[in-house]
Amino acid sequence: MEVSSSPFLNHETFSSFANYFTLFQDTLDQLDDTTTRKRPKSLDTTTVDDLSDATPFKDILSSLVSFDGMNENPNNYPIDGFFQDQDQKDQIRLKRPRNPSGSDTANVVSDAAASQLGGGSGGGGGARRLWVKTRSTAWWDQVSHPDFPDHEFRRAFKMSKSTFDFICNELDPIVTKKDTMLRLAIPVRQRVAVCIWRLATGEPLRLVSKKFGLGISTCHKLVLEVCSAIKTVLMNKFLNWPDEERMKGVKREFELVSGIPNVGGSMYTTHVPIIAPKVNGPAYFNKRHTERNQKTSYSITVQGVVDSNGVFTDVCIGWPGSMSDDKILEKSALSQRANRGLLKDVWIVGNSGYPLMDWVLVPYAQQNLWTQRVFNEKVGEVQGVAKEAFSRLKGRWSCLQKRTEVKLQDLPVVLGACCVLHNICEMRGEVMDPSETSFDLFDDEVVPENGVRSVTAIRTRDQIAHHLLHHNSAGNQ
Repeated sequence: MEVSSSPFLNHETFSSFANYFTLFQDTLDQLDDTTTRKRPKSLDTTTVDDLSDATPFKDILSSLVSFDGMNENPNNYPIDGFFQDQDQKDQIRLKRPRNPSGSDTANVVSDAAASQLGGGSGGGGGARRLWVKTRSTAWWDQVSHPDFPDHEFRRAFKMSKSTFDFICNELDPIVTKKDTMLRLAIPVRQRVAVCIWRLATGEPLRLVSKKFGLGISTCHKLVLEVCSAIKTVLMNKFLNWPDEERMKGVKREFELVSGIPNVGGSMYTTHVPIIAPKVNGPAYFNKRHTERNQKTSYSITVQGVVDSNGVFTDVCIGWPGSMSDDKILEKSALSQRANRGLLKDVWIVGNSGYPLMDWVLVPYAQQNLWTQRVFNEKVGEVQGVAKEAFSRLKGRWSCLQKRTEVKLQDLPVVLGACCVLHNICEMRGEVMDPSETSFDLFDDEVVPENGVRSVTAIRTRDQIAHHLLHHNSAGNQ
């Protein structure tokens, strides 16, 4: 907090004022004869002292300087930037807020901070005191205590203490702040806890403020800062496209699940509700959700690809809710990666909202043949991996289930942080309570007008379908 002080009038300024008002001295003496106070002229400022008692000039002085005891002792006016009485400086105090009843609503900062504020070359005297609002940190003090039960901690933050400490250690270099002479910096653990608790519960900031004993604006700032740190420090470590060796393992695991070879990921797109934007609102209007809920809905989209363990390997966040799944895919970095030939011999399995392409495998729109039905069942098993991952994502981070207070331009960073934290929890084996993963996803995919975009992909899909049919028949025998 920065406090600015009013400048004192020096001797030359007083003299110029005195010369200016000399012509009116007689008139002022007559008008203010009953209120004029005679003061000892210990300094060579006779004209100034006389004029300072005049009401107009006194009002000017009162508006420029104000400190304790002025009305009781007029000789305490500062002259030439110095105090006639050095003890007067010790009486200067910053005003402290009072409640309507007149009692104090704030506490004094630490003596060390106060002494730093009062110190300085040539300052002398005592220290200034700052008054700050007191907030209870009882809940956080209890939760952060080493003896706090781990299962209770997991219920509050959707992760164990060990995973929470791991995240704090990873973010420590970028999240740590230094103490100032005004206040002590908020510890890293508390900073990270504010962000994770806000993401996990989706509670409004006023409740976050009460839980952690911090200001509402401070909590909002901490959420954005920690989410940005997660994106900067942790995204490249825990959310990235598999390398060649890891991709072989992903393909092998998906083939064990479905029997379909070369599957490198399962893809799904979900919507996150938002408040209607003031700018370009129709672009974010979600028609399908509006029709389903009978309530006007706006949203932004999250497209994600997961591996066989439900860990995100690619995300595309922030496109307006009115866009279809196939349009979002066209604009994503995943599509650009495929266009550069980096997804050769890899299938990304999607639902009927995506087109059939050389690298995107989708179910048959019409299941007229038995081979097509078998194929759709196996594709559905692969698709189920992505849907379950998104269900856990929204179940773990409740902020994704309701309209958020975060501004639209900051929301992609927050959603990206949720995906990274989801990956960390999945990789570290954080098992969620079944009641927390019961969030039902609403499939709002729309079959694209141009659902088939590769003749080669048509033939390849038919071959895979025939292989699955004969494989199942042989297995049943």
